[in-house]
Amino acid sequence: MLSTTRVKLSVMMFLQFFVWGAWYGQMSKYLLTQLHSTGDQVGNAYAAFSLAMIIAPFFVGMIADRYFAAQKVLGVLNLLGAVVLYFITQNTNPDNFFYLILAYCLTFAPTLALTASIAMQQMSVPEKEFPGIRVLGTVAWIIVTNIVGYYGFGDKVTIFQLSMYSAVVLGIFSFFLPNTPPKATTSTSFSQILGLDAFKLFKDRSFAIFFLSSVLICIPLSFYYAMANPSLTDGGMQNVENKMSLGQASEVIFMLLIPLAYTRLGVKKMLIVGLIAWIVRFICFGYGDGGSGEWMLYLAIVLHGVCYDFFFVTGQIYTDNKAGEKIKSSAQGLISLATYGIGMGIGSKLSGIVLDMYTRPDGTKDWLAVWLVPAAIAAAVLIIFVLLFSDKKRISAAKDELVTGPL
Repeated sequence: MLSTTRVKLSVMMFLQFFVWGAWYGQMSKYLLTQLHSTGDQVGNAYAAFSLAMIIAPFFVGMIADRYFAAQKVLGVLNLLGAVVLYFITQNTNPDNFFYLILAYCLTFAPTLALTASIAMQQMSVPEKEFPGIRVLGTVAWIIVTNIVGYYGFGDKVTIFQLSMYSAVVLGIFSFFLPNTPPKATTSTSFSQILGLDAFKLFKDRSFAIFFLSSVLICIPLSFYYAMANPSLTDGGMQNVENKMSLGQASEVIFMLLIPLAYTRLGVKKMLIVGLIAWIVRFICFGYGDGGSGEWMLYLAIVLHGVCYDFFFVTGQIYTDNKAGEKIKSSAQGLISLATYGIGMGIGSKLSGIVLDMYTRPDGTKDWLAVWLVPAAIAAAVLIIFVLLFSDKKRISAAKDELVTGPL
């Protein structure tokens, strides 16, 4: 890859996640403090993103990939998104906010797949070259959340203004990216996007249990994204956005540990570690505070790397190995639709209902009660997974070792 191409793709990935990180984690605090939204309205706002994630693959696979150069679609979507973000900055009605954020998410969600597609089509060995460029997205998220935290506008409309200006920059910059023409001969079919080809994998009970667990664990994941920021703020933690960026830093560290852990532990144990980490972090969120219990809040934040990488990234590897070459894309598409679309959509809606349920008459929240709900869901998923999932390859290897001795 030419060095100029690498630089352009790195800048693209940086801007992509800068735009997203500016508002996503802080949106709930903005809605609760500035628009005086109910918990249900906050949950609906995050559910809008999940709804857009369900629609996005159809747009990219059925339209963008067939008829238009990807970099031009990326540019147009970002400029349209900036326009919608402008209207969001002018809105003061919590009911109208849902429709505006849904409109914005419909422009933003497809860009996640488009940036990955643009990058990978410029690479000869994506599995080696892509991580070095994708990590710029995580760096961007860390930087933008620290900017928000340092200047203290996590609960202000400024988060959407920052995203709007960044989207304009990325929109214009996109037209100068390497040309990524439509793939007329390899367009994705409707059934591939739905992942229908991968339904045969459900004949394997362990894969079916993994799939169900993946969908269910996205419910507590939504609680984290929607409620962590206002919960930490109410708990007395200062500079919340800065400290929450430690979660992304831990994500990078544990991502690098996955190859070693995968070899030593195997799929089942890694997924179990991830599920246990979910339970521990929600308990820490519930019992921690900004005083003597602040260490619990730090632990809850830092555990994000274990929670996300050891379950979702390991799950992607497991799915990839299980599916094989023929239905690999369909299997990953099915998992993405079910988790980020259905699972997180249900979780976002439920998190808002739970928040309203545990909001006292004076407007304060019983955060301990709120966090015990996702902790209980994660515990239920853990029990189901431990009892019903088996790592057959791991068991087979153990039997071979008993017969032949260790290699």
